[in-house]
Amino acid sequence: MIYRKIDSFLKNWTNSSPKKALLITGARQVGKTYSIRKALKENASSFVEINFLEDETAIQLFQRSTNAKDLLRGLSVLVGKPLMKGETVIFFDEVQCCKEIVSAIKFLVDEGSYKYIMSGSLLGVELKDIRSFPVGYLDIVTMYPLDFEEFMKANSFSDEVIEHLRSGYTSLSPVDDFIHQQTMKLFHLYLIVGGMPAAVDIYLKTNNIAKVIEVQKSIIELYKKDIAQYDPKEKLYLNEILTLIPSEINNKNKRFVLKNLNENQKFSRYENRFLWLRDAGVALPTYCANEPALPLMLSKSRNLFKLFLNDIGLLCAMYANGLQLKILQGEININYGAIYENFVAQELTAHQFDLYYFNSKKNGEIDFMIEYNGALLPIEVKSGKNYIRHVSMTHLLTNEDYGIARGIILQNENISVKGKAVYLPVYMTMFIENQQIPEDLVYRIEAI
Repeated sequence: MIYRKIDSFLKNWTNSSPKKALLITGARQVGKTYSIRKALKENASSFVEINFLEDETAIQLFQRSTNAKDLLRGLSVLVGKPLMKGETVIFFDEVQCCKEIVSAIKFLVDEGSYKYIMSGSLLGVELKDIRSFPVGYLDIVTMYPLDFEEFMKANSFSDEVIEHLRSGYTSLSPVDDFIHQQTMKLFHLYLIVGGMPAAVDIYLKTNNIAKVIEVQKSIIELYKKDIAQYDPKEKLYLNEILTLIPSEINNKNKRFVLKNLNENQKFSRYENRFLWLRDAGVALPTYCANEPALPLMLSKSRNLFKLFLNDIGLLCAMYANGLQLKILQGEININYGAIYENFVAQELTAHQFDLYYFNSKKNGEIDFMIEYNGALLPIEVKSGKNYIRHVSMTHLLTNEDYGIARGIILQNENISVKGKAVYLPVYMTMFIENQQIPEDLVYRIEAI
């Protein structure tokens, strides 16, 4: 059984009395349905499941029902057993197939007899407004492929090893060299297998990379079929953008070049297609910030961006045959830069960071720029041996006008620190986590 971080959240939600429905969204094949079923089987005294992709009757029920009473009566008939007030959890799967769920969930929550959990990939236009749904009725949690820490646990790396690495990250002290070398080997394996549960599962069962690639290519084809199904008018452009991602991030500047799609079209004609792939969880855009200043959103350039794939294993599967073996053998003539950067983008996204990069004629380009614990954190990614040379980072850190306290260089070697430059093994991206606002944050001003 593969450990997922979301499992504890779903357990707590199932055992609580939430006042709102819960939507677990994310790209196809990241394990949403499996994790929800697992939580309900282990923790709910009663639950029913309705899959809108497999059951056209369920969609028709939502289309013709005008109130919660009629809908709940129909759902009880549909699932073939009574719903128990205060106990039954109703699980709606593949909600992107039923646009009526957007309005129906409001009066179901208002009715108040049951708990509702939903899963969907938001692939199409049917649920384009669900993210702005009234906060009093719906919570949204995004699920991602396995991150590197989850992959470590899936491959039987102990909690003690992970805590040893975390301690090194926190204290900025070198970790045990043997543990570092073994973790780097696992990191290279992760570049190939990635975090899609089906790919991880087949690897754990067989250790056969060829079978892993078969699974990954089937997922890529599923994405293309989804594109054709949910946005048929744009399927050619969307498929072309998806297909171009590996070659675009392998270019020298790694930015997505619009002329590779159509030299005569303006960005505004393509923007919705990029947003579609982002909202579907398939692509991870990283926008250019024109100023290294908080908040980065204020200097965001919407038509200058890098476009990464949602899973590093899928990215490697889209490259030419034989790349996986070369990675495992550590061949030095491979350009790992794009692959490493995609890993970092995937990991930071899973940790709830908005992704930016910084570029200026004076300072050069910084691979990633994030808002970390209330400050700017520039991140450079180095896949080769010459990781000490980072002209752009040096310019940024020595510019007193920017006031940046430190920068991180992710590379292959153990931990070291030189002035403001912190050198971390690339796998330690897993410890760069977004600080969450506590639920019980209370602030009062005394009356005068």
